[in-house]
Amino acid sequence: MSGQLKEVRLRIKSVGTTQQITKAMKMVSAAKLRRAQDAITQMRPYAEKLQEILGNIIGSVDGNIGGGLNVERPIEKVLFIVVTSDRGLCGAFNANSIKLAKSIIQEKYKIQFEKGNVSFLPLGKKGFDSFTKSGYKVIPDFWTIFSNLNFEDVKTAASYVRNAFINKEYDRVELIYSKFRNAATQEFVCEQHLPIPKTKSSGSSAPKDFIFEPSKEVLIAELMPKILNTQLFKGVLDSNASEHGARMTAMDKATENAEELLKSLRISYNRARQAAITTELTEIVSGAAALQG
Repeated sequence: MSGQLKEVRLRIKSVGTTQQITKAMKMVSAAKLRRAQDAITQMRPYAEKLQEILGNIIGSVDGNIGGGLNVERPIEKVLFIVVTSDRGLCGAFNANSIKLAKSIIQEKYKIQFEKGNVSFLPLGKKGFDSFTKSGYKVIPDFWTIFSNLNFEDVKTAASYVRNAFINKEYDRVELIYSKFRNAATQEFVCEQHLPIPKTKSSGSSAPKDFIFEPSKEVLIAELMPKILNTQLFKGVLDSNASEHGARMTAMDKATENAEELLKSLRISYNRARQAAITTELTEIVSGAAALQG
């Protein structure tokens, strides 16, 4: 009986220590989430408006402009930019991004995948490890981007992708990331990064007319790379905020589960201790009765 009591005490101590860790991780994630949320909240309207303007301009012109970044080619080779995190303990955050990439392959690029023409550019250690272990074609140059998240490193990755597309190494580039909604909600999305998609104006809205200075071609060629850098940076910031939100939610749930387990263990401990006391009392009474007899 004493062995059982000792085992339950050790389990209570172990779960209590784990609960302290999950509480601490929740608080750290909450602090990081606030900063990450502020960053993406300030960035998103600017990036979305730039994308809208660029899409409208491209939709109003014909032919090859901006160095061919808007040119639709027969899709032979595909590149997936998949944004994940460097660390785990954030629920299904990383698994959902990787799962979405694989499902998109089966839905849209199965033929290209069977020919070995699908590659991955992971941003984040978890995605890099997963795709590497699964035997996919992986570009290993940018997965450490979250070790020191900044615009210049994201710009370097975006420049690599842009040059590869211009050189016809890839015919389609898809960006997969988690769009931040709130701490408990993340929306995993796949967006066409290249070629730059045209914005389809609705029939009720009047066509947008712009006056260009300098010429439309020169302006677009100058704006395209900068807007693509901004779009990728927005996706990375979205995923960064989503990661901290997912981790905070996961650690909060883990803390609650630990509390429930502690309650159950304390009840088991009290029952075992009560049984041990009852047994000792019975032995004492039996011994006294034997002496009197």
